[in-house]
Amino acid sequence: MTRAEQELFSTAAITSFKLNGQFLAVGEELARPAGITVAWWQVLGAVAREPLPVAGIAREMGITRQSVQRIADLVVDKGLAEYRPNPAHHRAKLVAITESGRAAVRRIGPQHARMADRLISELGIDALTEIVAGLTKLSAALDAMAEKP
Repeated sequence: MTRAEQELFSTAAITSFKLNGQFLAVGEELARPAGITVAWWQVLGAVAREPLPVAGIAREMGITRQSVQRIADLVVDKGLAEYRPNPAHHRAKLVAITESGRAAVRRIGPQHARMADRLISELGIDALTEIVAGLTKLSAALDAMAEKP
């Protein structure tokens, strides 16, 4: 590996770390008026289509099972989600979003749309589409590398 290739890898990593922080800050700004945190929003979003076990949510989000468990317990306590029996695994219950959880996520919608419009105005739709495709490809490559010894 050349020095330039190492620098490219380092820049990708450092930029991703910064981008993660920036998205978390924007997410908190969007989630706060809905009465939830960005972490709660992430978990609710992960189970919006279908209930998932905590381990499945963790895989989807790329964080530890323990972190998701803590957040899942909080959103269940707040009535935004519920635990359901899991026919595939007796002990690993499914986390399912409740109507209250869906309502909280819906409250984010208008401000989320405004933020998307602002980003598209800043970058343009073609550039944003290319960036998203690149980030998706980068994430898939890192997943593939993690699966190989």
